[in-house]
Order: sequence, then C-alpha cells, then structure tokens
Amino acid sequence: MQHWVETSGLSKDTEVLILPSGILSSILSTETPQPVAALVKSPDWAWTNVLNRVAKTPALILVLAAIQDPGNLGTISRSAEAFGASGVICLPGTVNPWNQKAVRASAGSVFRMPMLSIGESETLEQLHKAGVHVLTTSVQGAQPAAHVDLTGPVAFVIGNEGNGVPAELAAKTDGAVTIPCPGPVESLNAAVAASVLLYEAARQRSVRSAGLTVSHGGPQ
Repeated sequence: MQHWVETSGLSKDTEVLILPSGILSSILSTETPQPVAALVKSPDWAWTNVLNRVAKTPALILVLAAIQDPGNLGTISRSAEAFGASGVICLPGTVNPWNQKAVRASAGSVFRMPMLSIGESETLEQLHKAGVHVLTTSVQGAQPAAHVDLTGPVAFVIGNEGNGVPAELAAKTDGAVTIPCPGPVESLNAAVAASVLLYEAARQRSVRSAGLTVSHGGPQ
C-alpha cells in the first residue's frame, strides 16, 4: 500500500518514516498520542539570546527557582513567548524543560524561547552585569506590579509551587513585586503568576512605545 506524506516546510535532509500505529504508540508516553512524532535536536541558546542583545530591546526574563511541575514550566515558556519575553532561566531544582509533559504544555514555544539551565550565582552575576533589574515575587510586603516600572531590562524570579522564592535568593534581588488579589485566595499558581507579570510588563512597554507615560499601571 502506498502512503503519501505531506513534508512541505521540512528540510530536504529530514528523514520521514511511516510506522504502524502500534509501534509508534509503544515509544510515546501519552495514552492517546498524536499520529506524528519527531526526533529533533534541542536549540543551543546562550546568554546573548536571553539578554536580548541580538534584538537590542530591553530584556524581559523569567528566573525559575525550583519549579517542579513540568506542566507549569511548559505553560510558562508558552506565556513567555506570547508576551515577548527574551528568555527563561532554570535554576537548580527546576524540572528539565525537555520533559515530555513540559514540551507538550509549551505548544512548541520551548523550541523558540531561549532557555538556560544555570546556577544561582552565575545567573545573578550575569543579570546584574547586564543592568537587568531583578525582582523577586512575594505575596506580602511587595509593591503591586502595576506600580513598578517594567519598561527597562527586568527579570522576575518565580518561586517553587509550594514554598515560593527561597529567602536567601530573594535577599539578593533588587526588589519585590506582588499581584494584588481581591479574592480570598492566598497565592496564584506559579505559571499563572508568571503569565500575569509578563502581561503587565508587555502592557507597560506597549504604552511606552506609543509615546505615553506609564504611571501606577496606566497611561496619563
């Protein structure tokens, strides 16, 4: 039986194999996998990409402190791409961004969003050397994100799902931001919090690029 496979958009060097569904399913981890799978080489990112030196626009970075849920990591990378972030830093203890669940949750963003797995000391050194304002996230004792100027180079430290940002790491940052929640919920999911902060930074930058003034979360 002859099979026809659509390969438009693929490099001519890409090898395409047609497999019986049983064989394909046996090598995939999901219960109901898609009928196509790919073996690819992960991108080779560097600090130049994360700091947005190529694009020459203010860096917008997420620093993940021991994020353990691969679904959260995938969602974070997807939101990072959606809101124009320049990169994601995975500190020790953070789940591997190439975890299968993380890759699926990213909806492809993991292949395009610069991501580095780096230690805390090097991360802070590189960010501060580049003039990036590093902000930890906190539920209490912090400024609302909408009241902080996020139009310059900035990095948000997103903490572990259960314990938040470690106190010793938070002490080395340049300030703290929070997301005011009028409801009776103590805190937000890590991926949700990261997405809200990225949106606020993107909103402020859009207002600034339009020639308006950003003040206390709104144009004047």
